[in-house]
Formats: sequence, C-alpha cells, structure tokens
Amino acid sequence: MKPPTWTVPAFAALSLVLASRAVAGVAVRSVDTSSYPEVRVTVTAPPGSAQPVLTENGRPVADLRAVNLGRGKNIVLAIDRSESMRGAKLRDASAAARAFVAAKGAGDNVEVMAFGRTAAALTRFSASGDDAEAALTGLTVDTRSGTALWDAVVAAAGALRAQTAPGRVIVVVTDGSDVSSTATLAQAVAAAHAARAAVYAIGISGRDFSPVPLQSLAADTGGTYLQASSSAGLARLYATISRTLARTWELRYVTAARPGDRIDVAARAGGATGAQTVALPSVGQAAASKPLLSRSAWDSPLAPAVIALLVGGLTLLAFAFVTAARSGSRLNQRLAPHLGPSQARRRTRTRADGRSALIRGVLSATERALANLKLFQAMQRLLTRADVPLLASELLYLCLGSGAAVLFLLLAAGMPSFIALVLAAAAGSGPVLWVSMKAGRRMKAFDNQLPDILITVAASLKAGHSFRHAIQAVVDEGAEPAAKEFRRVLTETRLGRPMDSALAEMGERIGSKNLSFVLTSVTIQRQIGGSLAGLFDMVAETVRQRQQFARKIRGLTAMGRMSAYVLAGLPFGVAILISVISPSYMAPLWHTSAGHEMVGAALLMLAFGGVFLKRIVSFRG
Repeated sequence: MKPPTWTVPAFAALSLVLASRAVAGVAVRSVDTSSYPEVRVTVTAPPGSAQPVLTENGRPVADLRAVNLGRGKNIVLAIDRSESMRGAKLRDASAAARAFVAAKGAGDNVEVMAFGRTAAALTRFSASGDDAEAALTGLTVDTRSGTALWDAVVAAAGALRAQTAPGRVIVVVTDGSDVSSTATLAQAVAAAHAARAAVYAIGISGRDFSPVPLQSLAADTGGTYLQASSSAGLARLYATISRTLARTWELRYVTAARPGDRIDVAARAGGATGAQTVALPSVGQAAASKPLLSRSAWDSPLAPAVIALLVGGLTLLAFAFVTAARSGSRLNQRLAPHLGPSQARRRTRTRADGRSALIRGVLSATERALANLKLFQAMQRLLTRADVPLLASELLYLCLGSGAAVLFLLLAAGMPSFIALVLAAAAGSGPVLWVSMKAGRRMKAFDNQLPDILITVAASLKAGHSFRHAIQAVVDEGAEPAAKEFRRVLTETRLGRPMDSALAEMGERIGSKNLSFVLTSVTIQRQIGGSLAGLFDMVAETVRQRQQFARKIRGLTAMGRMSAYVLAGLPFGVAILISVISPSYMAPLWHTSAGHEMVGAALLMLAFGGVFLKRIVSFRG
C-alpha cells in the first residue's frame, strides 16, 4: 500500500496553523544555560513586532544582546543522501534546497553539507548561491549504507563556530534515523549549544522514520521541527522556516543568579508574553560544562595515544624517582658511620633537596639506557660542539617537554589535531635547532680564527719553541673558542694522552673541515719529519684562500638563497594572512580531513623543493 501524500491544501493548512500559532503570542523556544553565567534565549515573536523585551524573575536584564536570525545569518544546509533517499526524495530535497538558497537574504552565508555513511561539507560559507546551487544540483545517493545524522550536526556546528556573524542556523533534512554516527544526540545538542546554533529539522515520513530524536534536537537548540508525509512538500516547509527565522530572536545576557537557582525568563513583544522557567547549573555542573580540554581534543584520534604516552611516562618517572630515592637513602646510611659529624651534616645538606637527586637519577638512567643509540650519541656530540653545558638526556627531556606543552595548550584551545601535532613537533625540535645553530656559529668563529692560529704556531716554532709551547701561545694570546679548545688539548696531554690523539679528538669535536685538513697535514708531517713551521705557513695560506673562495661563492649565490627563502616562506605567510583576514575561507583547509591531506602534501612538496633549492645554491669546497 502506497503511503499517503499531502495535497496542496494540506500544506496550506499547515502553514496557516503555524502562522496562527505564531500570531497567538510569543514563544520562548529554549533557554540555554550551558555557558553559565551567560544565558542564551531563543524567542519567536509575532510578525512585524519589534525586538522582544526580556526579563529575569520579573526584572529587566542588563546588557542584553539581541540578534534577529532572519538578518545576516550563517546557514548550514545538511541534506540526507543515504540510500533511503534514492529517487524522487533526493530530487525533491535538492530542488527545495535550491529554492531556499535562491530566496535567502543578501547578507546570508550558506554552506552545503551532505551526509550518508559519513558527513562531508560540499561547499564553504559564501554569500553567493552559485556554489550551493552547483553542489545541490550534483548531489547523488551514497553508495554505502548508513545515516550519520548526529555527525552531520556536530560537523555543521564546528563549521559555524569559526564564523563571526552572530546568527547561526543548521537546517537538517532526513527521512531516517541515525545509524552510523560516532557522535550521539547529546553530543550533537552540546555542539550546537557551543556554536550558539539553532537546529531546524525537517523530517520526511517513511516506514522506519521516527520524529522523536529530531523533535528533541530542535527543541533543545531553540529551533523548530517540521514534518512532511512526502518529499513533494519540502519547498513549503523551507518557506515556513524562512518566515520563522525572520521573527526569531537570539537574546543573550549575563545572569546575576547563583548556580543552582531557578530563573523565570519572560519575553514580551507585540503585546504578547511568553515565559519559561529553568534551573541554572550547580557549581559542579558549571565546572564540568567548561572542561580543561575541548571536546574536539578528546574526540581526536590522537587523544588515546597522547594519553597513553603521558600515563606511561609519568609511571616510569615515578618509578625512577622511587628507585633513586631508595638508593640514595641506603647509600647515606652506609656512609654515615665513616663520615665525621661536619661531613655528615654537609652531606645531609647536599642531599636535602630530594628533587635534584631524583632528577639526576632519572637523567643517569636515561643516559645508561640510550647510550648505545647513534641518534643519542649525535645529540651529545652536537651539545659538545655547541659548548652547551647540557647532557643529551637533558636535551631530550627538554624537547619532549616543549612538544608536550605546546600540544596540550593547542588542544586545550580547540586547535585541530593535525595542526596541533605539526606545531608540537616544531616546538619539540626547537631546542635541537637552537643547539645546532649555536654549534654552527661556534664552528664558523673557529674557522675565522684558524689562519691566525696557524700563523701564531708557525711564528712560535720559528723562534725555536716546541710544538707544545706553540699551542700554549695560542691559549695565552688567542680568543674564544680556539683558546678553550687548545687549552683542553694541553690538559689532556698533561694527563698522559698523546698529542696526536688529543688533536684528532679536537677535530671531531669542532667539526671543521679546514681544521681536519690542518690536523691531517700536521700528523703526517710529525710522523715523517720536516719543517713544521714551513708547513703551518703553507697550510695557513691554503686555508685563507679556501675561505676567500667560499666567501666569493656565497656572495655570488646570495640572490639565489634569498629567492629560496622567499619561495619557502611565501606559502606560510599567505596562509597565515588569509586565515586572519577570512577565517571561513581557510576553514575547510584546517578543519576537514581532505584539507589536512592537502596541507600534508603541500608540506612534503615544500620540503622537497627546499632540498633542491639548497642543492642549487650550496657549494661544497
């Protein structure tokens, strides 16, 4: 038996009934207290009436902010494209939505979203209806079964949160129940409240259709639920929504009532009055309504991994603290009988700060555990080359702490997980980059001093002094960092280390190619014999010529390097500028999976381009 269809008179009767109900009085559709102490009231006033007057417990509210949803609003059209919409239903829904877009106000921005198995935005917010028209015309049925109704509402609310206009509306059209969403009805309502959006739901009757969830969604968010027995009547329902929005007001104010109190909110317009009594959230509920991390942070696919890493790290840290504390106390007990009273007191004062001892224990354990890793050894060599008084384990924890802190702050601020992860990785690599830059500057300073050092050594050798005495002259008369490095060489030789071995280690420590070239020449000359003074003069001239040639090449490639810097930084600068000027334009790039994939591909291509540009403008002599 075919389901009954509504005739045109039936739709006309529905419109008259809705209009008569609206004229009869003022309707307070919802009172949202989830953002306490701010209260958001949605009021439908009679046609042609002015802004409603709002009172709380019989007293006019102060600092009332009113927005008419019929003027300058942002609208998300969420159309069901599941398998049950196949055929005339989807065609009628698309045609009615196109008529709704064509009749929108000049100041309205519309975004089209479709949901089947999953929900996806088809357009971005735009005051022009061309994009929405094209998206609705090409709308097709999803090939996979499922209806992600609540996911669509959550996604629409997320898109509206990025908009600056106060009027925010979600129009949902569906003929079925939710069967494939990861979100729930409560989460959809909470997302709409967070976005300050009203949901207007249109249900198309069918065999398995139940209007109760949609009615609850519309009622809890200050919207309206309308139902048609067939898709042919959708155009009239869209027109009804347009007329309803024109006389719907969103009123916001900060209440003076205490948590847990009941407030009587009344609105008066056109000689009619409507009221609703609600209870404000209690102290515990108010605190719970503003969590430390946003819902998007907890819903992120990275959240379980981040929480697991944090819990595991804290567990290991606590175990290390306990182990270090016990070993320190046992050691003190065993040494106490063998120490004098003054030494025992001094040792007690040294160990009084338990936190320092625990930290040292954790760092020592990390050093022992990671000592054989090449990356860990490279970090220690980098610290030594930069002359930074840190251990590799300290640098490691500094990187982890920086990345974790930035990730926590960005997720708490509601930043998309992909962008937060990229920025956290950049923050985590910041300390290593700083040490690397410091090591590069120190090596460059040593290279600049090298010709003068060689001339000083040659002059000392020509005066009849020994090679050790010549190095001492460099220590006494040279500047940092050369004086410090050669002082270390002399200290090691005094402790019994061979001169050649100490110089070779200095070359590895500094990392200078010019110094390695010099040390190789000196080692060979010391082994086969000959005039070291003449060798140092010749090597000094060779090093000076190499440096002059490198400076000339650097000057010739300066324009190419600057072009590379501009080309590499231009995409980031343009992205930041457009995000500040027009956040809605860049929202699909930052808040959708397709946008994240595009950003990842762009970063990968920029990385390859940066490598090629570096190869072009670099010279290895």
